[in-house]
Amino acid sequence: MTKTLLLVDVQNDFSPTGALPVPEGDQIVSVINRLLPHFEHVIATQDWHPAGHASFASVHGKNPGEVIDLNGIAQIMWPDHCVQGSFGAEFIEQLNTDAIEHVVQKGTDQAIDSYSGFFDNQRLQATGLSDYLRRQGLTDVYIVGLATDYCVKFTALDSAEQGFNTWVIKDACRGVNMQEGDVEKAFLEMAAAGCQLIDSSAIGG
Repeated sequence: MTKTLLLVDVQNDFSPTGALPVPEGDQIVSVINRLLPHFEHVIATQDWHPAGHASFASVHGKNPGEVIDLNGIAQIMWPDHCVQGSFGAEFIEQLNTDAIEHVVQKGTDQAIDSYSGFFDNQRLQATGLSDYLRRQGLTDVYIVGLATDYCVKFTALDSAEQGFNTWVIKDACRGVNMQEGDVEKAFLEMAAAGCQLIDSSAIGG
């Protein structure tokens, strides 16, 4: 059984000094680097928005954190972040990227946000991640990254829904926690969907 480590959006704009800061977001990098040698396959997702993306508060004259109706679904307004080709979209420098064999870029459609590494938020388009895993015969997916209550959660839920055995390594994730308790609720939701919640120490790291 081949284990795959899936790194979700370990990017500069989600570090504490980034445009959309995740508290302690940079602290997971050392945990991830310790985990890398224990996995035969490492895949990363990368938020990769065109400039003026529909999820950006600046596009709508809104404040970050406000919610609008975007083509029929609720969309949180975010600061401009992870713009294609920008420093903010690059992986956090301390991350050992040598082990990454495949990068899935998401959020590339101007009009639709994409929290999950598998689908956009309206599930109109797949990113190709599921097909890639199946082609490689990879069944066991271990998820780490940023942020627990958004991109990690939706990636994990889709991974389980797509039939992959899914683990979430809790100490290698950090959340936005926009509302107090969001991170804990996210972990409960993932567990209820069949994801196994573990600590990095369970991987010999």
